[in-house]
Amino acid sequence: MKNKDSEIIICRCEDITREQILECISEGYETIDEIKCVTRAGMGPCQGRTCRSLIAAELSGAYKVPMEDVVMTTFRPPSVPVSLGTLADAYDNG
Repeated sequence: MKNKDSEIIICRCEDITREQILECISEGYETIDEIKCVTRAGMGPCQGRTCRSLIAAELSGAYKVPMEDVVMTTFRPPSVPVSLGTLADAYDNG
């Protein structure tokens, strides 16, 4: 039976669980960018706005370093803002 903590979703956009993040850490991954490359955590529509701090907290706890010492990634907002109307029109015409 799985631990309930293992089912906690860290990255909602990519559906990445805490268990998957902890598995990466146990395999030796030490940065958010490394975990991002392996799991896609932080690559969804929000670009890590929510999950990168959660991943940083897991790295901080696992490696016993202060949160300030965990290297944060940058997130990239969309290069051009797109209105919902534009997206809705594209869907209706698709």
